[in-house]
Amino acid sequence: MSASVAVYRSIFTEDRFKQAYGSEEDKTSARVRLWAKLAASCRCSRRACLQLLRHRVPIFNWLPRYRFKKCFFGDTIAGLTVGVLHIPQGMAFALLTSVAPIFGLYTSFFPVVLYMIFGTGRHVSTGTFAVVSLMTGSVVEQLVPTPPELNSSSPEGADFELQRISVASAVALLSGIIMLCMFGLQLGFLSTYLSEPIVKAFTSAAAFHVTSSQLQSMLGLRLTRHTGIFSLFKTLASVMENLPQTNIAELLISLVCLAVLVPVKEINTRYRQRLRTPIPVEILTVIIATGVAYAFSLNSIYDIEIVGHIPAGFPRPQLPALHTFPDIAGDTVAITFVGYAVSVSLAMIYADKHGYSIHPNQELLAHGISNTVSSFFTCFPSSATLATTNILESAGGYTQLSGLFTSLVVLIVLLLIGPLFHFLPKAVLACINVTSLRQMFLQFQDLPELWRISKIDFMVWVVTWLSVVVLNVDLGLAFGVVFSMMTVICRTQRAGCSVLGRASDTEIYRPLENHSKCYEVPGMKILTYNGPIYYGNRSFFREEMGRLLGLTPEKIRSREKARKALEKRERETNVNTVERGIANASFSSENEFFKPEPSEHEVQAVLIDCSRVIFVDVAGARLFTQMCIECQKVGVHVFLSSCNESVLRILTSSGLMNYMNPQHIFVTVHDAVMYIQEQKEKHPENTTTVWV
Repeated sequence: MSASVAVYRSIFTEDRFKQAYGSEEDKTSARVRLWAKLAASCRCSRRACLQLLRHRVPIFNWLPRYRFKKCFFGDTIAGLTVGVLHIPQGMAFALLTSVAPIFGLYTSFFPVVLYMIFGTGRHVSTGTFAVVSLMTGSVVEQLVPTPPELNSSSPEGADFELQRISVASAVALLSGIIMLCMFGLQLGFLSTYLSEPIVKAFTSAAAFHVTSSQLQSMLGLRLTRHTGIFSLFKTLASVMENLPQTNIAELLISLVCLAVLVPVKEINTRYRQRLRTPIPVEILTVIIATGVAYAFSLNSIYDIEIVGHIPAGFPRPQLPALHTFPDIAGDTVAITFVGYAVSVSLAMIYADKHGYSIHPNQELLAHGISNTVSSFFTCFPSSATLATTNILESAGGYTQLSGLFTSLVVLIVLLLIGPLFHFLPKAVLACINVTSLRQMFLQFQDLPELWRISKIDFMVWVVTWLSVVVLNVDLGLAFGVVFSMMTVICRTQRAGCSVLGRASDTEIYRPLENHSKCYEVPGMKILTYNGPIYYGNRSFFREEMGRLLGLTPEKIRSREKARKALEKRERETNVNTVERGIANASFSSENEFFKPEPSEHEVQAVLIDCSRVIFVDVAGARLFTQMCIECQKVGVHVFLSSCNESVLRILTSSGLMNYMNPQHIFVTVHDAVMYIQEQKEKHPENTTTVWV
């Protein structure tokens, strides 16, 4: 047997409900509370300083509570595993950035240490990221293009590399400054404009750009890097045109590396739960390839391109190329948003999985400091990385302390082992770049499910992917964001307007087109609009309301004439009856809402349910006033229900109450219906019981 609900109460208008249940505080007390809150936030004390320090430097919050027995072993293993992976990937992604491999190692060290101190993501691994490196490399290639017949071992080659890393460091510095400014303005929410379909489509399409840019290194071709619109097709055309010049030795090295990397990485993925740590196939490949190239002098005999000199030790602090800021500003904004969106998305995914929270604004501070400080040590822009974050979590990492062991591995390479990679073929690094994109390519598998869930999000994914592939990485991302925002605007512009019907013997009202057993309350139209009412959709809202009410300009004029004629006849009748001394109760002003004996299908009241109207602007408020006036012209009274505070405040401030009785605004639809029916039935009581 189903349970039943019976509620007995008085009808509530908005004014009556506020009198009974509203807050007694006025604007003055609210202003006093605001000043008290500001004064408390500005008050300086030892406790407040310590709390601020723990909040802004999270390591002082989690390190004293670190559970050594539970977390230390997992953090150590995960950190060492990721550190081993950072070495080949750092050098490989440096090629994407168009700088020397040593700078990739620097970028794999400094940001990791800084994020460990300031970051809130326990399972986030920062460092070099393929997409960010590719976008930075495009900026470097535009400002410092590769000159023909450059000898990398000559003084000119060293100066050329210095110019390039100065530009890349300038991008990192400006990106860090932008993030710090966003943190100061508390703009962490801006990352939400890069929705999940946009991020996934963008990274998947960018993987094709990364792959195409590495083809020349894998084939041993010495080609200039193409940037700008249609760069992917220009690169592929250039590679196809120069295929006869392929270096067979480098092609064989690439094929062997791919034959090793692809199966082993597949094993790491499939047996991730069984393997305590993934097989470090990248670093093993680098070590073996370096040894083979050195033993057989491949660079001198077969003219293969090698990494070259890698200095040992820390880099000297130096100022980035500040004069390039005007030229790199536009591209840096795109790089900043991509890096931050990917970082926050990854942090939130693993935070939800492991049951802790991420603070987007603190992440802005962490990545802003990481990029700003690292830029003075010849680092290019960094962010969280997909592959190493996934490995860090699967290897058993618990906290940010794993970053300490990651940085120790990179530090050992920088101080001691780095020069040993002098003979490492660049083709090996190119193969590592391509095979690291596996997760990005596999994002195509999400498309069938995305189509099933939301056709609009599917279109956003496809449009973003095509625009990134066809146009360019930064232009394609901008096009995808604009298209995504246009879909939101179009959905608010064409939000549905419905007629509500009542379910028998309940207070429940639902759209009639989806609930055929609900009935329309006689004598009134109950309308609901499923979106905001603003300048962009006011015309559509007006058309829909006019269509559902059957109000056209011609009908309004004809009914207004008929109403005026009826009022004139009523006045003449009243005069005649008064002169004869007869009181006619039919025309008493006691009940002004409904005339006697109305037509069964005639609409005498319109009730607008505003429960789904999240906001109204000035244009929308004026439209309400205009509709109220038009309805009054044809003798139809307008009622509102379920308005939120902001909507009601704007409607009141716009002057709607000059054309509408404030007592015609109700808390719920059912309150309004009961009130209208009471007036229609001419109940004399002032207070009516609402029953369900």
